[in-house]
Amino acid sequence: MIKLNKNSTIQETNETIKDSNVASQHHATATRPDVVDAKVYKLKSAFVKNSVFVTLSYVNQNGIISPIEIFINSKDLTRAPEYVVLTRLISAIFRRKADPTFILEELKGIFDPNGGSYKEGKYYHSFYGEIGEIIEEFFYDVNILPRPQKHTLENSGKDIVELPVLSKEEGNEGNAQFKVCPDCNNRTLKNENGCDSCMGCGYSKCDK
Repeated sequence: MIKLNKNSTIQETNETIKDSNVASQHHATATRPDVVDAKVYKLKSAFVKNSVFVTLSYVNQNGIISPIEIFINSKDLTRAPEYVVLTRLISAIFRRKADPTFILEELKGIFDPNGGSYKEGKYYHSFYGEIGEIIEEFFYDVNILPRPQKHTLENSGKDIVELPVLSKEEGNEGNAQFKVCPDCNNRTLKNENGCDSCMGCGYSKCDK
């Protein structure tokens, strides 16, 4: 307790004001202009029923290109709350982080409890990994990140594409946690309710 007498005076110092200014600068968010540039990507995912449209917008301030927000939409309203959460969290990271590229690895590292899926020669752990892939492609398209150079085979002019190779006994493709399907020989055979069903070719042991 501080005791004051009738001759005591109270003066305001600048220290508190300085601290509040530092805090406000630290938590400042990027300003969104009334009009922004944007790109729209269509995602056909094995993890969700309907196509998903991902809109990513960006701003160019003094030659510096920065992402500003993301919108995820689909006609499947059952997943709308999930898409709203993703939209708000990722948009907040875009606006508050000087370097938001760390989110790519975070999204790609999320595993779906039912297993991953191959698409166009690439393996995705989850739907969130596919969202991370789209954001990365967006970063390349608007020059936030430099696009990796493709190496070509000498005298052939063809791009070298590295694909995962599994032995025939292991299955040509699929999730290592699944069994090999006797029809398509891919590791996409999943047991549901005591019945083995292939997520690739549609084979079902219960239909035999």
